[in-house]
Amino acid sequence: MTAKLLSEGLGTALLLIAVVGSGIMGEALASGNVAITLLANAIATGCMLYVLITTLAPVSGAHFNPAVTLAFALRGDIPPGQAMQFVIVQVIGGLLGVWVTHVMFDQEIWQISTTVHRTGPAQWVSEIIATFGLLFVIFGGLKSRAEAVPTLVALYITGAYWYTSSTSFANPAVTIARGFSDSFAGIYPGHIAMFIVMQMIAVGLAAFVLPKLFR
Repeated sequence: MTAKLLSEGLGTALLLIAVVGSGIMGEALASGNVAITLLANAIATGCMLYVLITTLAPVSGAHFNPAVTLAFALRGDIPPGQAMQFVIVQVIGGLLGVWVTHVMFDQEIWQISTTVHRTGPAQWVSEIIATFGLLFVIFGGLKSRAEAVPTLVALYITGAYWYTSSTSFANPAVTIARGFSDSFAGIYPGHIAMFIVMQMIAVGLAAFVLPKLFR
């Protein structure tokens, strides 16, 4: 269990380093070009996901995401106690990853995001779609070709940065952590709760629909 918890915490921290760090670097180098910054953000995140899932899936399953952990728990694949521990270390790991990134880019460690455009019905629906799609990819991949899951998830998230209006957070731990970075990747803390509610709705939809597809 110690190895599993370390895997989930470290993996989530490294994921946030990729998300926030590429956002900071992209914004600094793109001279205000949002499209280039988003492209850099998406590619870096997808690359890191492929690496993390490939290396850490044998240790903990490579969730790095409370929504994924909850989905596995609802399937009966992991016990509730383990799921709770996973969620705790994922949230802690995400926050630590953000703070390490701020240190790496010589920024103030403690920040509160002022990014206020990540809210509203369109983006809430987007988070349902993004999270449901992620779970569809994971469980569909496990059913049809388990060894391809790292590639499938990396490709899905890289694409979903572009075809969802919310840029596909699809992860409560990532959502919380990004509230504490006033950077390109940030989200105003007051808007976090609704994103997480939508992500949990997607978990419920996935728990109902996906077993009918992937028995």
